Amino acid sequence: MKTENNKMFSHVYVERGIMEHPRTKRILEKLPDAKIIQIDHYKDVFCRKKQSITAQNRAKALILAENKNGCIYEGAPVCQSFGNDNFYYCSCMMNCVFDCEYCYLKGMYPSGNLVVFVNLEDIFDELLSLLSDRKIYLCVSYDADLVACESLCGFVKDWIDFTAEHENLTIEIRTKSGRCDLWRDSEYRACDRVIIAYTISPQKIAAEYEHHAATPSERIKVAKAAMECGFPVRLCFDPMIYCPGWKDAYKSLVDDVFSQIDGTKLWDVSVGSFRISQDYLKKMRKDMPQSAVVNFPYENVNGYYQYPENIRVEMEEFMLSGISKYVPQEKIFRWK
Repeated sequence: MKTENNKMFSHVYVERGIMEHPRTKRILEKLPDAKIIQIDHYKDVFCRKKQSITAQNRAKALILAENKNGCIYEGAPVCQSFGNDNFYYCSCMMNCVFDCEYCYLKGMYPSGNLVVFVNLEDIFDELLSLLSDRKIYLCVSYDADLVACESLCGFVKDWIDFTAEHENLTIEIRTKSGRCDLWRDSEYRACDRVIIAYTISPQKIAAEYEHHAATPSERIKVAKAAMECGFPVRLCFDPMIYCPGWKDAYKSLVDDVFSQIDGTKLWDVSVGSFRISQDYLKKMRKDMPQSAVVNFPYENVNGYYQYPENIRVEMEEFMLSGISKYVPQEKIFRWK
């Protein structure tokens, strides 16, 4: 699935300071019909007051910018570290071309528009200073879907190439894209320290809440293709979403996945139910008063909303029981 370049990004805001940056030029060449608007700083557009994220998700604008303050952060408590020390994540983009109703980005950011930091070379320099004295586990696509934007930005290839050159670095590239072509392209050479992670949901959940993302069947197909091309593949049954008939939905998903994918050959699997910062959810409820997934009566546990314990435990135990028939126990990670 390629970025819908012709259906979004009719307006591109570009910081004056990076108009001549090579990546800026390459991106603009791929959007010949877009209206280009020069700005002083991306926050002048991205952080404006009274923006409608819902409206912007129907017609996203693109903002090209330079990050001058660093893009690498320590992993958040709600994120799965998979047993890795020195867990970090990176934001070379802000926001996603997809429109999942439950996505925490809707609560974290004031805008639905997409920001791309074109100065990836500076992010690599920042990372090199960390790699000088430690091994790093870095998630590079928590705040955006890099795979879905690869035709536009080319970040996935750059991250694979950089990681292949630095033995102290392991990265995860998480996606809901259905693009098969990348992993079969000889330019995207497999590296055993580049983990391709697919968030997999039941068809019922994907259809209702994961707008514009690839279908679950497409994600399963492309995950299998990535494995066949030599990439370590992670499957993320996370976040699990509670709904009427959830047991049947998740049982069908497990059966679907492991009828096509050999669970013993997966890098690993994660399981976790929906959880989110109280501040993010408060904003999302204001913006999406009709969303069932956003307005569920969650429990607040130490500043994070999650399902009541009886629901959460039942869902996660059910999923773990199903997956363990196909995946070795040591490869299954549960968020705690």
